[in-house]
Amino acid sequence: MSAHPRRILVTSALPYANGPIHIGHLVEYIQTDIWARFQKLRGHECHYVCADDTHGTPIMLRAEKEGISPDQLIERMHAEHSRDFADFHVAFDNYYSTNSAENRAYAEDIYGKLKAGGLIEVRPIEQYYDPVRNMFLPDRYIKGGCPKCGAPDQYGDSCEVCGAAYQPTDLINPYSAVSGAPPVRRQSDHHFFRLGACATFLKAWTRSGVLQDEAANKMAEWFEAGLADWDISRDAPYFGFEIPGAPGKYFYVWLDAPIGYFGSCRHYFERTGRGDRIADFVDGETAAARGTELYHFIGKDILYFHALFWPAMLHFAGYRTPTAIFTHGFLTVNGEKMSKSRGTFITARSYLDCIGNPEYLRYYYAAKLNGTMADIDLNLDDFAARVNADLIGKYVNIASRAAGFISRHFAGRLLAPGTDPDPLGEGVVAAACEAEGAIAAAYEARDTGRVVREVMRVADVINQYFDRHKPWELAKNLAADPAAAPLLHRVTSECLNAFRILTIYLKPILPAVAARVERFFGCERPLVWGDVQTQAHAINPYEPLLTRVDPRGIGKLVAAGGDAAAADAVAHSPARHAEAQQHETAPIAEHIGIDDFGRVDLRIARIVNAEHVEGADKLLKLTVDLGEGRTRTVFAGIKSAYAPERLVGRLTVVVANLAPRKMRFGLSEGMVLAASGSGPGVFILGPDAGAQPGMRVK
Repeated sequence: MSAHPRRILVTSALPYANGPIHIGHLVEYIQTDIWARFQKLRGHECHYVCADDTHGTPIMLRAEKEGISPDQLIERMHAEHSRDFADFHVAFDNYYSTNSAENRAYAEDIYGKLKAGGLIEVRPIEQYYDPVRNMFLPDRYIKGGCPKCGAPDQYGDSCEVCGAAYQPTDLINPYSAVSGAPPVRRQSDHHFFRLGACATFLKAWTRSGVLQDEAANKMAEWFEAGLADWDISRDAPYFGFEIPGAPGKYFYVWLDAPIGYFGSCRHYFERTGRGDRIADFVDGETAAARGTELYHFIGKDILYFHALFWPAMLHFAGYRTPTAIFTHGFLTVNGEKMSKSRGTFITARSYLDCIGNPEYLRYYYAAKLNGTMADIDLNLDDFAARVNADLIGKYVNIASRAAGFISRHFAGRLLAPGTDPDPLGEGVVAAACEAEGAIAAAYEARDTGRVVREVMRVADVINQYFDRHKPWELAKNLAADPAAAPLLHRVTSECLNAFRILTIYLKPILPAVAARVERFFGCERPLVWGDVQTQAHAINPYEPLLTRVDPRGIGKLVAAGGDAAAADAVAHSPARHAEAQQHETAPIAEHIGIDDFGRVDLRIARIVNAEHVEGADKLLKLTVDLGEGRTRTVFAGIKSAYAPERLVGRLTVVVANLAPRKMRFGLSEGMVLAASGSGPGVFILGPDAGAQPGMRVK
């Protein structure tokens, strides 16, 4: 437990109850879950709440189309969303709905206080009306020709062809997307929140450190353009909360959706018998007095609502404002927006059906996120390679290699700290412990990419230590060498204790794996952050913790991500066949004898460092370990295909007996093997997990 535990409320943006959770959504929920788990692991009081966003015209129309009530639709979607989040180990303390009594009460209270403060104004506006469906049309339900470029079938707020923004009344030949009828113009009284009157407060608040610098800079652009009053009402028919004292007028979904954070918080504390705690996290004066914290994780597409409307509403209604808003970028798949035609519109359920293990995606997202608003890319080939190389080839590899020696030769007992003065093993546990501060700081800053890099750096140190002392040879010499047993016990115990520390560091990212590791070590309680400074005493028989990503699952995922017919066409199209991707295949060289082949000494090598070569367009400088007790330098023409940091720790194949070649950049002492064809792309060879530096390829 932390000496001074913080009291934290954490939220993610509310998913709309009109469709399934997809892998783009999961970037945010996984990022938030990792951060909340880290805070709890450190001993802080941290509550993670969320809810389905359930109101609005799309919900109403979809329910009508399916022949069910909106309440039935949102109940079904709530069950589906809850299942998907649980299956990805997103551990909400409360997952609720905005269509709740708690949310209605907060929405009415905030509205009433804003109105009493002179920040609500009612005035008539003219908007399009569907005479067939007898309803006013939201912008996205009006289509027509773009008034700028003339492109047909564009939405009522912006053109997807030329990017122009405009009013629905500017459309050429508009029509209702609901009925197809030409809309007519009608006037209606609407309720507006006077956002411009809050500008002085908002300018100071957005520059107070609650936003990332890039988000605060975006706010400055909007201030310069001027803050327009915000239309917070919609006309019946509408699925939502009716505005008090205004029959037939409903709160716009974006007004009550963020208020759902507090509605879920209230429901959580009341259902757990702690109703007296609600004001600590919701009320402005109480939250300030108690020192509680509130953090929102959101995507950059909804920054305007969360950094302007939301804090202005809260502040002027007497509610607490967020301590910070953490904004992330979008997800692309294979470098492009998610697309059904390309097979990359992937739902959470499709991923689970095709790939299976949700922690692969949690790890990959963690490796990509860095606490900024930059977009991240899910490259499906890189995804499989990274998971297999890092989690299987480095992290799990430590336990799978060391556990057998402890079980077979020492009855599952680890060497107790301080019982053996031999200092050989102190380095790896110390290296793992020394990384604690940097990893904790990276977690706090949401820079999980740095967490992953640091953990894998230490994993390399542990694996290299294991290789250096060769436990397999020590085990062979137990009968002949009296010193072999204590050294074998020391080396393998130290590796397993260091592995246990890495598991604590990775627990917010890989909670299910961590639970299996806890069973492996026979932990009487779940590991916490403070256990970094302790050591284990025994292990249970080792059982595999993870398996490699099956490339066949990637193919299934792509097929599931697009239209079934399109996926079938892709699968059978010569242009997408693996053979066709090689373009022209070079002719096979003339036969050689076995003796010729035997003269080439191919060895497994671990890349311990990789860096750019100043002045070289194609080369990377690699430092490789061939198990010789020293490292070699190899210059490889793979700069166009690999970032240096992605190569560190990977196993590959090197021609070990190639005569050294003096280059203007230095001496190259071997050759890394890679595949290439007539088309673009260079692909270095990589052995399966279990191969060790120095092994001969034959």
